[in-house]
Amino acid sequence: MRETILERCEAKGLRMTGPRRVIAEVLDAARDHPDVEELFVRAGKIDPKISLATVYRTVKLFEEAGIVEKVDFGDGRARYEDAEQDHHDHLIDLTTGDVIEFVSPEIEALQEKIAEKLGYRLTGHKLELYGVPEKPSD
Repeated sequence: MRETILERCEAKGLRMTGPRRVIAEVLDAARDHPDVEELFVRAGKIDPKISLATVYRTVKLFEEAGIVEKVDFGDGRARYEDAEQDHHDHLIDLTTGDVIEFVSPEIEALQEKIAEKLGYRLTGHKLELYGVPEKPSD
């Protein structure tokens, strides 16, 4: 079982104040890709004294420590996800802004094959697909 964000913060020696603990818990519970404002709203439901500035500073600290990763889906909002999630790619619905995580062994194999053909060994990648739902045929 993977360590929680809070456990990784503590393992890295970060000083975990009450607000930082709340923000770590909110990030751990997120099943989407929240931006700072969304994290602020969620954290505020647990601790109404948490300020937006505290959330910004905490997210930046967690990002610099390699605990969360910033993702940008082209909508002008920096969003965040756990940096230690299993590898996955993203499909962004341009009509709703929904982000769908997926894993495709075929895409992974093709990327490896392309890199090898070009004389490279992949060490990582990010794939973001953008689309709109197909209209049902009449």
